[in-house]
Amino acid sequence: MNVSLRQLRVFLAVAQHGNFSRAGDQIGLTQPAISRAIVELESQLGLKLLDRTTREVVLTDAGQSLKTRIGRVLEDLDQTLLDVAGLVQARAGKVRVASSPTLSAQLMPACIARCEQQSPGIQFILLDRIQLDVLASVRSGEVDFGVVIEPPSAEDLHCEVVMTDPFVLIAPPAHPLAGKRSVRWAALDGHSLVLLDHASGSRRLIDAALLRHGASCPVKQELGHPTTVFRMVEAGIGISVMPALSVPAAGLSGLAVRPLTPTIERQIMLVRRRNREPGPLAAYVWNLIRGA
Repeated sequence: MNVSLRQLRVFLAVAQHGNFSRAGDQIGLTQPAISRAIVELESQLGLKLLDRTTREVVLTDAGQSLKTRIGRVLEDLDQTLLDVAGLVQARAGKVRVASSPTLSAQLMPACIARCEQQSPGIQFILLDRIQLDVLASVRSGEVDFGVVIEPPSAEDLHCEVVMTDPFVLIAPPAHPLAGKRSVRWAALDGHSLVLLDHASGSRRLIDAALLRHGASCPVKQELGHPTTVFRMVEAGIGISVMPALSVPAAGLSGLAVRPLTPTIERQIMLVRRRNREPGPLAAYVWNLIRGA
């Protein structure tokens, strides 16, 4: 049976008031709309629920039985909806977020601290993974949402840019390019590089920028973690192009950090499944990260 919640609420209002006009005043519908909803409900049930006269509306036996039972059901439903809506105010429960390593290290600690300060009832569970695994965990529903670098394919994802992050040059202080205030991408041509590997969301953006600016560079090492890249550069194996967020706030002792021009930035995004709305707690944490 295709019985709607609206039809049931209309019937209960009529049954309680014994009058179409008063029922319409209570739920904000016109008398013809009330009458139409009752007719549709009776048609779906195959039962006559009301006897109508010019003066009053009287419940049939079937109508009386439905009134007795449906009143409690609708009360339970209303309370359930209020309880679910109250999760936003209560802010208690678990929210799972996946993030790639650089973002986990540089962005997430402040977000988790703010969440604990503002809503101590929320357990913010962070999964620190490479970008490909972050996207897989979002698509599978293992996590509520992810924090990633702009993915190459996102037709099935809802993405929201929360910040941008420029790429910078990392080099030993004695390197010729370290003596410049800024370095053009084209000036990297011919220099050996140490880069993040292709599991990083940044690597394809770096490769594309080098190609676009005509910089042909031998890649000596491809690594999974920024700290390892920095140690390789310190050892003189090559220079590097890294996202600015990978550089600790205190800087890199023993290494020079120079802006690359023209400025090329990566987009940092919140991502979730496109056709699935987040729950109240997940939406709260999503907005908290966006604000932070």
